[in-house]
Amino acid sequence: MPTISDTYLKNRWRVQPNHANNYGTVHGGNVMKWMDELGAMSAMRAASEPCVTASIDQMNFHRPVPTGETVIIESYAYETGRTSIKVALEAARENPRTGEQELTTKSRFVFVAIDEDGAPVEVPDLTVGSDRCRTRQEKAFERERNGE
Repeated sequence: MPTISDTYLKNRWRVQPNHANNYGTVHGGNVMKWMDELGAMSAMRAASEPCVTASIDQMNFHRPVPTGETVIIESYAYETGRTSIKVALEAARENPRTGEQELTTKSRFVFVAIDEDGAPVEVPDLTVGSDRCRTRQEKAFERERNGE
């Protein structure tokens, strides 16, 4: 059975002019796309199957990320259903020169594992594995309860 740790991923994207809106900050659609892509990879690690996005919970953008800065996204699966995987995601802005970071976006995505024909398939149970994983899972459940 996969563990939460097995599904943890972190990636960076440098905000280029083609990622920006008319205010010179990253377009929210790009951040959503990057979160969706990384979240799907976490879900696939949990399911050992291809996964597609079923839903995206509330997504709030707390602060902008200017062109030239970096968007860092962290992703991990924290709960599985029969065919679904819940994934917690956080995005932060990072100054590439100083390493200073600031949280910008939080969300939960739900993915469904599919077979070659696109039909849902069952996924294995997700195990916690370690104290660090338990803390991540509890944080995700708390955010879910609070509607974050």
